Amino acid sequence: MIVSNPLDSVYFIKPPQNAVFSSKAMSIDPDRELPVQKKNPGDSVEADAAQLSEEQILSGILKVLAYDRENKNADYYRKFITDARPGIKKELAEAAILKARNEDWDLAEEIWLAVNGIDPQDKSVILNMAIFFDQKADSYRRISLNDDADAYDETALKYYKEALDSADEIPDAYFNAGFFYLKKCDYGEAKACFESYLALTADETDESLGENGLYKKERAQEIIYKISNRNLENSRFHSAYLLISSGQEEKGLEEIRRFIQDNPAVWNAWFLLGWGLRRLGRFEDARQAFEKARECEGGDENADTLNELAICQMETGRLKEAKETLTEALSMDPENTKIISNLGCLCLKLSQPEEARRYFEVVLEIDPDDKIALSEIERLTAAL
Repeated sequence: MIVSNPLDSVYFIKPPQNAVFSSKAMSIDPDRELPVQKKNPGDSVEADAAQLSEEQILSGILKVLAYDRENKNADYYRKFITDARPGIKKELAEAAILKARNEDWDLAEEIWLAVNGIDPQDKSVILNMAIFFDQKADSYRRISLNDDADAYDETALKYYKEALDSADEIPDAYFNAGFFYLKKCDYGEAKACFESYLALTADETDESLGENGLYKKERAQEIIYKISNRNLENSRFHSAYLLISSGQEEKGLEEIRRFIQDNPAVWNAWFLLGWGLRRLGRFEDARQAFEKARECEGGDENADTLNELAICQMETGRLKEAKETLTEALSMDPENTKIISNLGCLCLKLSQPEEARRYFEVVLEIDPDDKIALSEIERLTAAL
């Protein structure tokens, strides 16, 4: 795949002597080139420059700060744009959050990179970037783009570590990083983050914390208790997860079975066992592992467990059970596209094409780019 360079649409000009940009901007240095964002990337530099606007220069500066952080004039550009638009960092951050909320991931990423370029030392921006890439990874994993999701997780981890490495520690950085480590099944790191969050907020009053802060403290305490109670800090558990997720299922299954010998009542371990077996196509063995996970404390509260169980039930011919399991899972997580898509696949197995189509259409309402739903609707339409 050919990836275009975002800076290809930017060119540089030397401002004329005594040029004035804005009454709020710093004095223009005629010896420094200013970046310009083309209005139409297909135009020549000469044609674009003939109708040059101030906004093109601001856009060009933002593009350079986002994608050319080592530019020799970066500090000059930062001063220039913040003088010209004093509230631009806050304005762009709000725009990035809105774009991410609407899952316009690429534009949100470019905006966050620009915000970070304007003020590379702002740890709150760095934390927001970590959360953004964390969310983007989850979105890509939901549509089975797992390699891309793993790459975005790595980027998120880099920003989380940078946010945590601060002289003025940010409690929310530890709270959010804790959930990131939970997602990666690195329970030791997750527990340490939540413990740090509690330590940093220990002296705050209930009034200063507010309702949201009190919820976070209770959530952190609950997670720490569960990690300790289930012995999830055990290195064998994390090792099993890493092996299975990297395609070394047999080695991972050996590790998790050893963990289960000492911790037979931990639903997370049975889930991991089932996940590894399902990846190997051993659906009956996986089904039994997921059933065991449901029997353990907390195991019946997780929609992912039910979804995985339903896949194995479908693959072993237990279609009625699969329908009940998926319906229960959907009641826990009504907008989970994997569950809805699996209900569509189940309807196909039950020779109910129109009902299947309705499920896939719901998936596309939530995620218009879902490849499985698009493919199945195309196939159903062709069969008419």
